[in-house]
Amino acid sequence: MLQPITGKELEYIADSMSNEDLLIKQCTAASASCSNQQIKQVLDHQAQVHTQHYQTLMSLLQQHQPLAPTQPQA
Repeated sequence: MLQPITGKELEYIADSMSNEDLLIKQCTAASASCSNQQIKQVLDHQAQVHTQHYQTLMSLLQQHQPLAPTQPQA
């Protein structure tokens, strides 16, 4: 059974999602400006990997959403 996510865990997840988003953007930008096809493929692959990580974290949050309090905690 799922347990509610603590505030600290939520902060860690938000930080991780922010980091994954940044990595996606960096890999995508680097790939767009790269002329070496092999390096471009690696960067595209890494962008996909970080997109999967981001989606996994989002899915985790969505699974826990029903457990979230409806009122702000004091």
